[in-house]
Order: sequence, then structure tokens, then C-alpha cells
Amino acid sequence: QVQLVESGGGLVQAGGSLRLSCAASGRTFSNCAMGWFRQAPGKEREFVAAISWRGRSAYYVDSVKGRFTISRDNAKNTVYLQMNSLKPEDTAVYYCAARRVAAPTGRINEYDYWGQGTQVTVSS
Repeated sequence: QVQLVESGGGLVQAGGSLRLSCAASGRTFSNCAMGWFRQAPGKEREFVAAISWRGRSAYYVDSVKGRFTISRDNAKNTVYLQMNSLKPEDTAVYYCAARRVAAPTGRINEYDYWGQGTQVTVSS
């Protein structure tokens, strides 16, 4: 079992930056790929970024490429999402997720564990 707790959300002006963190606990964080997803009001949850267990592979949705960076520190059992040049359309609840395989994916139904989410609001 893996428990995930996100932090770092908040209110920021367009063009600003935030760094989200996802702290994992539980013995099975090892060999888990991690992902970030988001859900805006009235919309479905969508993939944002994912990273492999060793951090060698990372994937992003096109809308955040060049602005967001996913990273992880396995010694701290923590995954990060650095978000720069934020836009109002980035406003959403951001969720951290873990899957019990090393390879990342953008498919939401292939993640086994989810955090409770952290709100990110970008004002124009």
C-alpha cells in the first residue's frame, strides 16, 4: 500500500510559478512510476506528467511541455512538479498518483494509488 499526500498548491498570478510536492509513504514506493493529473471544474481528470521509477523517463501533456517539469527524489519518497509560466487554464485540482510498475504512462486507469489533491488557482 502507498499513501500519497500532495502539497504546494495555492493562488498565483499568470506567469508565476509553483512547485507541487507529493510525499509517499508505505513500503511499496519502490519500483513505482509516478504521475501528476489535474481536474478542472466541470472537466474530466487529465494527465499532466509522469516519471519512471529511476527518473530516467518523463512524459508530459503537450499543453505543459516546456513549462512544467516532473522530478523525484527516491531517498525522500517525494515527487515534484515544478510549474512555470502558469496560465489561467492551468487552474485545477492537481493529483499525484502511483502505479506498481517502473514505467510511466499517461493512462489514468493504470495508476493504483491516488492522493487527495491540491488546488492550484492561476489568476489573470
